[in-house]
Amino acid sequence: MKKILGLLMVFAFSIGFSFSQKKRVSPKETTIGKINGVEVNINYCAPSVKSRKIWGELVPYDKIWRAGANEATTMEFGKDISIQNNKLPAGKYSFFVIPNKEKCTLIFNKDFKQWGSYNYSVDKDQLRVDVRPILNSKSTEKLVYEINDKTISLKWSNWIISFDISSE
Repeated sequence: MKKILGLLMVFAFSIGFSFSQKKRVSPKETTIGKINGVEVNINYCAPSVKSRKIWGELVPYDKIWRAGANEATTMEFGKDISIQNNKLPAGKYSFFVIPNKEKCTLIFNKDFKQWGSYNYSVDKDQLRVDVRPILNSKSTEKLVYEINDKTISLKWSNWIISFDISSE
């Protein structure tokens, strides 16, 4: 009886372990870089297009979006910076976007421990800035964040949402 019970426990543990190791549909990603000597760390979950219409459908226009999948996307800056000439203190923020064909509102929110945007509170916004989305002739299948010399860009489907960073 002890052998059977032991085998059942091993079997149950093995099944539980294999389920817990299942690969996420939208895997966790990290993009790290420097802009003008400022350390930038972006953590997000990267969904794929999978033949879906993204902008205006999967990600509705004029509604807050977590700028990734699963947990809210976070951005951390090692020093005070300016985004599109608006000051943002050093720190870690959740990052949200309100997409629209004409302009996207970028939101840096002080509550960086959120699942999605379900508990988003405008009262905790540190900064909001508007940028124009860029239509890209090349489609990006898996959402990606890129850090360049002066900009951070979110690329997904046929859009690029890019914003300028400068150090104080």
